[in-house]
Amino acid sequence: MRPFNFSLLLYLVLITLAFSFACSLDKKPATPVETFQTYVKANKKKDLTTMKLLLSSATIKMHEQEAKAEGVALDDIVKRETMLDEGQTTVEYRNEKIDGDKATLEYKNHGAWETLPFVREQGEWKIDKKSFADQLIREVEQNSQQFDEMNDRGRQP
Repeated sequence: MRPFNFSLLLYLVLITLAFSFACSLDKKPATPVETFQTYVKANKKKDLTTMKLLLSSATIKMHEQEAKAEGVALDDIVKRETMLDEGQTTVEYRNEKIDGDKATLEYKNHGAWETLPFVREQGEWKIDKKSFADQLIREVEQNSQQFDEMNDRGRQP
């Protein structure tokens, strides 16, 4: 019986690691458009695991808080908050804009164009519905404040 050659084993392991590392360098992270396309496909398949993987950590946290407040599972919230109509068979999108670790993409929902924010987390683009919700809240508060100011001016002599 021949003695085991550890240097050959070490050489093979190093070659394998080097090859794996080189292959991983060629793989580019998905763009916001590709992330959105994957999300839409996962939504159609009702693949909640993939849908959750494509959501930002802040969005998952927001959904977890919502689920706790309603006494339901996180998956129930993810199913409900898909951004798309259940019967929607095609999704139009346009105007991907990337600015550092933030991006936006417009998509058509209910016949109107909406802007969907993305955030880059650990090198991957994630859908940032938390940012979208925060923006809506700011807009509602701003509109309410403007309404109050107009109402106050109307009361002044």
